[in-house]
Amino acid sequence: MDFSTQLSAAKQASKHLGLLTPKQKNDILKAMAQALADSTDKILFHNSIDIEAAKQSKISPALLDRLTLTKERIKDMVDSIEKLILLPDPIGQEVEKLKPQEENLSVKKIRVPLGVIAIIYEARPNVSVDAASLCLKSGNAVVLKGGSEAIESNRVLVQIIYEAGIKAGLPEGAICFIDSIDRSAVNELLALDKFIDLIIPRGSHDLVTFIKKNSLIPVLSHGSGLCHLYIDKSCDLDLAIKIAVNAKCQRPGVCNAIETLLVHKDIADKFLPIICNEYLKRGVIIKGDEQVRHTVANSKIQEAVEEDWAAEYHDLVISIKVVDSLEEAIDHINKYGSQHTDAIVTNDKVAAEIFVAEVDSAAVMVNVSTRLHDGSVFGLGSEIGISTQKLHARGAMGIQELTTTKYIVYGNGNVRK
Repeated sequence: MDFSTQLSAAKQASKHLGLLTPKQKNDILKAMAQALADSTDKILFHNSIDIEAAKQSKISPALLDRLTLTKERIKDMVDSIEKLILLPDPIGQEVEKLKPQEENLSVKKIRVPLGVIAIIYEARPNVSVDAASLCLKSGNAVVLKGGSEAIESNRVLVQIIYEAGIKAGLPEGAICFIDSIDRSAVNELLALDKFIDLIIPRGSHDLVTFIKKNSLIPVLSHGSGLCHLYIDKSCDLDLAIKIAVNAKCQRPGVCNAIETLLVHKDIADKFLPIICNEYLKRGVIIKGDEQVRHTVANSKIQEAVEEDWAAEYHDLVISIKVVDSLEEAIDHINKYGSQHTDAIVTNDKVAAEIFVAEVDSAAVMVNVSTRLHDGSVFGLGSEIGISTQKLHARGAMGIQELTTTKYIVYGNGNVRK
């Protein structure tokens, strides 16, 4: 298959997008948001086709949850666009004004769009809307390649926002949808560095790893979401229970849900019986180390093995370990974690500061659920993904992370001596 015509149009559109005024972009976003709100029933109908096919193929409960759209989730898409509209336009922002040694020389650094950004993603149809709106606000054209399990949902969402955008002044080709479930389409996209400036994969560890290994185009991604919650000896017990339940159970299939719970030995006797009971009531499979199983003594708690500490379950499964100290908890996180999101529950300010300083992750949380590592929660409007890389962006990525910079230099006949 040949996507060069589509991508050539996207490349051309990116040049026009970078020149749109903030008002022009916001007017397009408003039109997209309204079109989504007006098309709720149509979106749910097409999503139901994907859901039924997914059930027939016995897709995992976690992936089925990611795939499923509801009226509330569609409203969340609309709300995220409306929040994005309120954010300052990043394009043209002055990042830095320098003081050159040359006289009569003005040098400043400003934000500019990256160009064409390709998003390769699985299961979650809302990514189609989030990615398109974020790229528009940051002046980029976007190429969308969703997974086969969400083809009907993605197709209708892109159709709705693209048609509404065109009527409101969106350049043709600015949103490019790869309408194919053929896996070879991904391989072809990875070679089109002539048209695409950046690839952002969102999905399984296998998908991200494949793209990193095979792309000719720069890749910005997270590898996996192996997140931890550490319950310190000095903590509010009720707060710790609340956070531990939310971080695992609220949406277990997402990348910022915890996979491992670490508990200080001094609080284990009080905390473990309560949290294990709360997890079991919610259908969570618990894998505990020897001390956990000795403390709780419930036959439903399975033995944790070495592989569990490195497992990203994406399901109602959790591994629990008792640690002797804050230092042991930090060492465990830095050894087994994926540098995504890790949290501590503590009333000890010094312990919190040590944890924040020594845990090497994109987001380190104190007395809050890891589920709050999210672009919308952080005030980014929405997010294009969460990066565990260190260049050029890390953590939740919003419109600022979809820009690059260039120097603007003014002079008066200056030459190099």
